[in-house]
Amino acid sequence: MTPEIENAFAAIRAEFGAESIRRVEQMLEPSGSERHPLQKAAKWIMPGLSPTPWHDPYAYAELAPVVHELEASHQAIKEELKVAWSARREAFSDYEHYLTRQDNWQALYLFREGGITEESAATVPIAYQVLKDVAVDTGKICPLLECHFSTLLPGAVIEPHCDLWNFSINLHLAVDIPDGCSITVAGETRSWEEGKCLLFDYSFEHEARNTGTRPRTCLLIDLWHPETTVPERRALVALITEIRRLMGED
Repeated sequence: MTPEIENAFAAIRAEFGAESIRRVEQMLEPSGSERHPLQKAAKWIMPGLSPTPWHDPYAYAELAPVVHELEASHQAIKEELKVAWSARREAFSDYEHYLTRQDNWQALYLFREGGITEESAATVPIAYQVLKDVAVDTGKICPLLECHFSTLLPGAVIEPHCDLWNFSINLHLAVDIPDGCSITVAGETRSWEEGKCLLFDYSFEHEARNTGTRPRTCLLIDLWHPETTVPERRALVALITEIRRLMGED
Protein backbone atom coordinates (compact mmCIF):
# COMPACT_ATOMS: atom_id res chain seq x y z
CA MET A 1 0.00 0.00 0.00
CA THR A 2 1.12 3.55 -0.59
CA PRO A 3 1.77 5.92 2.34
CA GLU A 4 -1.43 7.78 1.42
CA ILE A 5 -3.53 4.64 1.80
CA GLU A 6 -1.71 3.57 4.98
CA ASN A 7 -2.27 7.00 6.53
CA ALA A 8 -5.94 7.01 5.58
CA PHE A 9 -6.43 3.52 7.00
CA ALA A 10 -4.60 4.44 10.22
CA ALA A 11 -6.86 7.46 10.73
CA ILE A 12 -9.97 5.31 10.25
CA ARG A 13 -8.72 2.70 12.73
CA ALA A 14 -7.94 5.45 15.25
CA GLU A 15 -11.51 6.74 14.97
CA PHE A 16 -13.48 3.49 14.70
CA GLY A 17 -11.25 0.80 16.22
CA ALA A 18 -8.50 -1.56 15.14
CA GLU A 19 -10.86 -4.11 13.58
CA SER A 20 -13.16 -1.62 11.86
CA ILE A 21 -11.72 -2.11 8.37
CA ARG A 22 -10.42 -5.65 8.72
CA ARG A 23 -12.55 -6.90 5.82
CA VAL A 24 -11.08 -4.25 3.51
CA GLU A 25 -7.58 -5.29 4.57
CA GLN A 26 -8.42 -8.95 3.97
CA MET A 27 -9.60 -8.07 0.48
CA LEU A 28 -6.14 -6.69 -0.26
CA GLU A 29 -4.19 -9.68 1.03
CA PRO A 30 -2.30 -11.64 -1.67
CA SER A 31 -4.40 -14.74 -1.11
CA GLY A 32 -7.52 -12.65 -1.62
CA SER A 33 -10.87 -13.97 -0.45
CA GLU A 34 -12.97 -16.90 -1.51
CA ARG A 35 -15.44 -16.10 -4.22
CA HIS A 36 -18.24 -17.67 -6.17
CA PRO A 37 -17.15 -19.04 -9.58
CA LEU A 38 -19.43 -16.52 -11.30
CA GLN A 39 -17.54 -13.68 -9.56
CA LYS A 40 -14.19 -14.85 -10.91
CA ALA A 41 -13.72 -11.88 -13.27
CA ALA A 42 -14.40 -9.23 -10.61
CA LYS A 43 -11.33 -7.28 -9.51
CA TRP A 44 -12.08 -7.18 -5.77
CA ILE A 45 -14.32 -9.27 -3.56
CA MET A 46 -14.62 -8.01 -0.01
CA PRO A 47 -15.20 -10.96 2.36
CA GLY A 48 -18.21 -11.14 4.62
CA LEU A 49 -20.81 -9.74 2.22
CA SER A 50 -23.70 -12.02 1.35
CA PRO A 51 -22.77 -13.90 -1.84
CA THR A 52 -26.26 -13.37 -3.27
CA PRO A 53 -26.71 -12.37 -6.93
CA TRP A 54 -30.28 -11.07 -6.68
CA HIS A 55 -31.46 -9.02 -3.68
CA ASP A 56 -34.90 -7.97 -2.50
CA PRO A 57 -34.90 -4.19 -3.08
CA TYR A 58 -37.29 -3.66 -0.15
CA ALA A 59 -35.40 -5.80 2.37
CA TYR A 60 -32.80 -3.28 3.56
CA ALA A 61 -33.78 -0.43 5.88
CA GLU A 62 -31.04 1.75 4.39
CA LEU A 63 -32.13 1.28 0.79
CA ALA A 64 -35.92 0.97 1.08
CA PRO A 65 -36.53 4.77 1.15
CA VAL A 66 -34.57 5.10 -2.11
CA VAL A 67 -36.62 2.34 -3.73
CA HIS A 68 -39.98 3.67 -2.55
CA GLU A 69 -39.27 7.25 -3.65
CA LEU A 70 -38.05 6.19 -7.09
CA GLU A 71 -41.07 3.99 -7.64
CA ALA A 72 -43.44 6.72 -6.44
CA SER A 73 -41.85 9.15 -8.91
CA HIS A 74 -41.77 6.71 -11.82
CA GLN A 75 -44.48 8.22 -13.99
CA ALA A 76 -43.09 11.75 -13.74
CA ILE A 77 -39.57 10.46 -14.41
CA LYS A 78 -40.79 8.53 -17.45
CA GLU A 79 -42.49 11.62 -18.87
CA GLU A 80 -39.44 13.85 -18.49
CA LEU A 81 -37.22 11.13 -19.97
CA LYS A 82 -39.51 10.93 -23.01
CA VAL A 83 -39.13 14.67 -23.54
CA ALA A 84 -35.36 14.51 -23.07
CA TRP A 85 -35.00 11.63 -25.54
CA SER A 86 -36.93 13.47 -28.25
CA ALA A 87 -35.81 17.07 -27.65
CA ARG A 88 -32.43 16.82 -25.88
CA ARG A 89 -30.81 13.83 -27.53
CA GLU A 90 -27.42 15.56 -27.38
CA ALA A 91 -27.52 15.04 -23.60
CA PHE A 92 -27.17 11.28 -24.19
CA SER A 93 -23.87 9.65 -25.11
CA ASP A 94 -22.47 6.20 -25.87
CA TYR A 95 -22.14 4.39 -22.58
CA GLU A 96 -18.51 3.88 -21.58
CA HIS A 97 -18.31 0.76 -19.47
CA TYR A 98 -14.88 -0.01 -18.04
CA LEU A 99 -14.70 -2.97 -20.43
CA THR A 100 -16.15 -1.47 -23.59
CA ARG A 101 -18.04 1.33 -25.30
CA GLN A 102 -21.32 0.71 -27.14
CA ASP A 103 -23.13 3.07 -29.48
CA ASN A 104 -26.39 1.10 -29.06
CA TRP A 105 -26.19 1.61 -25.29
CA GLN A 106 -26.93 5.26 -24.51
CA ALA A 107 -26.49 7.05 -21.18
CA LEU A 108 -27.67 10.27 -19.60
CA TYR A 109 -25.61 10.87 -16.46
CA LEU A 110 -26.99 12.26 -13.19
CA PHE A 111 -23.98 11.44 -10.99
CA ARG A 112 -20.44 10.84 -12.15
CA GLU A 113 -16.81 11.28 -11.05
CA GLY A 114 -17.72 11.73 -7.41
CA GLY A 115 -20.43 14.33 -7.77
CA ILE A 116 -23.87 15.08 -9.03
CA THR A 117 -24.06 16.16 -12.68
CA GLU A 118 -25.51 19.64 -12.35
CA GLU A 119 -26.45 20.01 -16.01
CA SER A 120 -28.85 17.09 -15.70
CA ALA A 121 -31.06 19.25 -13.49
CA ALA A 122 -32.25 21.14 -16.56
CA THR A 123 -32.86 17.98 -18.59
CA VAL A 124 -34.46 15.63 -16.05
CA PRO A 125 -35.25 17.82 -13.01
CA ILE A 126 -37.47 15.34 -11.16
CA ALA A 127 -35.03 12.44 -11.43
CA TYR A 128 -32.20 14.81 -10.48
CA GLN A 129 -33.99 16.00 -7.33
CA VAL A 130 -35.08 12.54 -6.23
CA LEU A 131 -31.55 11.21 -6.65
CA LYS A 132 -30.09 14.16 -4.76
CA ASP A 133 -32.57 13.92 -1.90
CA VAL A 134 -32.63 10.16 -1.29
CA ALA A 135 -29.22 8.90 -2.44
CA VAL A 136 -26.64 11.69 -2.74
CA ASP A 137 -27.42 13.87 0.28
CA THR A 138 -27.94 10.77 2.42
CA GLY A 139 -24.61 9.22 1.41
CA LYS A 140 -26.20 6.05 0.05
CA ILE A 141 -24.78 6.42 -3.45
CA CYS A 142 -21.30 5.00 -3.91
CA PRO A 143 -19.23 8.08 -4.87
CA LEU A 144 -16.75 5.87 -6.71
CA LEU A 145 -19.33 5.08 -9.38
CA GLU A 146 -22.37 6.73 -10.96
CA CYS A 147 -26.05 7.09 -11.68
CA HIS A 148 -27.41 7.31 -15.21
CA PHE A 149 -30.36 6.63 -17.44
CA SER A 150 -29.36 3.50 -19.34
CA THR A 151 -31.02 3.14 -22.73
CA LEU A 152 -30.58 -0.04 -24.75
CA LEU A 153 -31.59 0.44 -28.37
CA PRO A 154 -33.51 -2.31 -30.19
CA GLY A 155 -31.21 -5.26 -30.85
CA ALA A 156 -28.64 -4.21 -28.26
CA VAL A 157 -26.91 -6.91 -26.26
CA ILE A 158 -24.69 -6.40 -23.23
CA GLU A 159 -22.37 -9.40 -23.25
CA PRO A 160 -21.77 -11.46 -20.08
CA HIS A 161 -19.33 -9.74 -17.74
CA CYS A 162 -18.52 -9.05 -14.08
CA ASP A 163 -18.15 -5.55 -12.75
CA LEU A 164 -15.23 -4.50 -10.60
CA TRP A 165 -16.27 -5.33 -7.04
CA ASN A 166 -18.99 -6.47 -4.64
CA PHE A 167 -19.01 -3.63 -2.10
CA SER A 168 -21.46 -1.57 -4.12
CA ILE A 169 -24.74 -2.86 -5.50
CA ASN A 170 -26.76 -1.91 -8.58
CA LEU A 171 -30.32 -0.62 -8.35
CA HIS A 172 -32.46 -0.41 -11.50
CA LEU A 173 -35.68 1.61 -11.72
CA ALA A 174 -37.54 0.25 -14.75
CA VAL A 175 -38.50 3.48 -16.49
CA ASP A 176 -39.63 2.48 -20.00
CA ILE A 177 -39.68 -1.23 -20.77
CA PRO A 178 -40.88 -2.67 -24.11
CA ASP A 179 -41.54 -6.35 -24.67
CA GLY A 180 -38.49 -8.47 -25.41
CA CYS A 181 -36.11 -7.16 -22.73
CA SER A 182 -34.39 -9.20 -20.05
CA ILE A 183 -31.42 -9.34 -17.70
CA THR A 184 -29.54 -12.42 -16.52
CA VAL A 185 -27.50 -12.45 -13.31
CA ALA A 186 -25.59 -15.59 -12.27
CA GLY A 187 -27.63 -17.64 -14.70
CA GLU A 188 -31.05 -16.44 -13.52
CA THR A 189 -33.01 -14.39 -16.07
CA ARG A 190 -35.59 -11.80 -15.06
CA SER A 191 -37.55 -9.08 -16.82
CA TRP A 192 -38.00 -5.53 -15.62
CA GLU A 193 -41.46 -4.54 -14.43
CA GLU A 194 -42.09 -0.95 -15.42
CA GLY A 195 -42.24 1.32 -12.40
CA LYS A 196 -40.51 -1.22 -10.13
CA CYS A 197 -36.91 -1.67 -8.99
CA LEU A 198 -34.49 -4.55 -9.33
CA LEU A 199 -31.42 -4.89 -7.09
CA PHE A 200 -28.46 -7.14 -7.82
CA ASP A 201 -24.80 -7.72 -7.06
CA TYR A 202 -23.01 -6.96 -10.31
CA SER A 203 -19.77 -8.62 -9.25
CA PHE A 204 -21.61 -11.75 -10.43
CA GLU A 205 -21.57 -12.40 -14.16
CA HIS A 206 -24.51 -10.66 -15.81
CA GLU A 207 -25.83 -9.72 -19.23
CA ALA A 208 -28.81 -7.89 -20.74
CA ARG A 209 -30.60 -7.63 -24.05
CA ASN A 210 -33.30 -5.73 -25.89
CA THR A 211 -34.92 -7.87 -28.58
CA GLY A 212 -37.86 -5.47 -28.78
CA THR A 213 -38.71 -2.79 -31.31
CA ARG A 214 -38.12 0.35 -29.24
CA PRO A 215 -35.58 1.56 -26.67
CA ARG A 216 -35.47 0.15 -23.14
CA THR A 217 -34.55 2.59 -20.39
CA CYS A 218 -33.75 2.04 -16.73
CA LEU A 219 -32.38 4.48 -14.17
CA LEU A 220 -29.26 2.82 -12.74
CA ILE A 221 -27.81 3.82 -9.37
CA ASP A 222 -24.63 2.43 -7.83
CA LEU A 223 -25.36 2.26 -4.10
CA TRP A 224 -23.18 1.15 -1.24
CA HIS A 225 -23.79 -2.49 -0.43
CA PRO A 226 -26.01 -2.28 2.67
CA GLU A 227 -23.82 -4.77 4.54
CA THR A 228 -20.80 -2.43 4.41
CA THR A 229 -20.06 -0.14 7.34
CA VAL A 230 -19.20 3.55 7.54
CA PRO A 231 -15.48 2.97 8.26
CA GLU A 232 -15.29 0.40 5.47
CA ARG A 233 -16.84 2.87 3.04
CA ARG A 234 -14.34 5.54 4.03
CA ALA A 235 -11.47 3.10 3.58
CA LEU A 236 -12.75 1.95 0.20
CA VAL A 237 -13.07 5.51 -1.08
CA ALA A 238 -9.52 6.29 0.07
CA LEU A 239 -8.21 3.08 -1.49
CA ILE A 240 -9.88 3.33 -4.89
CA THR A 241 -9.26 7.07 -5.18
CA GLU A 242 -5.55 6.55 -4.62
CA ILE A 243 -5.40 3.63 -7.04
CA ARG A 244 -7.11 5.74 -9.70
CA ARG A 245 -4.68 8.59 -9.05
CA LEU A 246 -1.72 6.27 -9.47
CA MET A 247 -3.22 4.94 -12.70
CA GLY A 248 -3.66 8.48 -14.01
CA GLU A 249 -7.45 8.28 -14.09
CA ASP A 250 -8.01 11.43 -12.02
